[in-house]
Amino acid sequence: MQRLLLHVCCGPCSSGVIEEIMKEYDVTVYFYNPNIDTLEEYQKRANEVDKYMTLLNVKYIIEKYNPKPFKKVVKGLENQPEGGARCVECFKLRLNQSFKYAKKHKFDCVTTTLSVSPYKSVKVLNAVGEELQDIYKIPYLKKDFKKKDGYLKSIQNSKKYNMYRQKYCGCEFSKKQELN
Repeated sequence: MQRLLLHVCCGPCSSGVIEEIMKEYDVTVYFYNPNIDTLEEYQKRANEVDKYMTLLNVKYIIEKYNPKPFKKVVKGLENQPEGGARCVECFKLRLNQSFKYAKKHKFDCVTTTLSVSPYKSVKVLNAVGEELQDIYKIPYLKKDFKKKDGYLKSIQNSKKYNMYRQKYCGCEFSKKQELN
């Protein structure tokens, strides 16, 4: 079975896809999200990943909170609309780090749960993944986890497992938009 590094943005999103993808791959979950606006929010999301992966007996890595790389890549893009250039840079940052980790630890392939969200462009995510697979020489699994009711499953599992489910992607800019 191929070893897959699955980048996850949070426990709820991962719950919409992990059980299906575990049937085909030896999955290790990778929580790297420097876009999250506060340490408190980061810890809430990391705790849900820890809780859910422990329940499923899935290996996982939670990187230390460090928002500096995100702030650096989005400098000058603060006023971009949600889903625009700022988000593309955020996807690149998180997936690039996932590929670096995968390369260092000899994973066979990489993908992300970001595509489970109806607010994220699968087309953009796949383009970023394809670009990085060429650089790192590790296949990127082009997945649209919204299909087969992935998003609905994430909502249902969040309720079933009493998960903290956030109302914004994580960055301060999406939080402002959510509040308006």
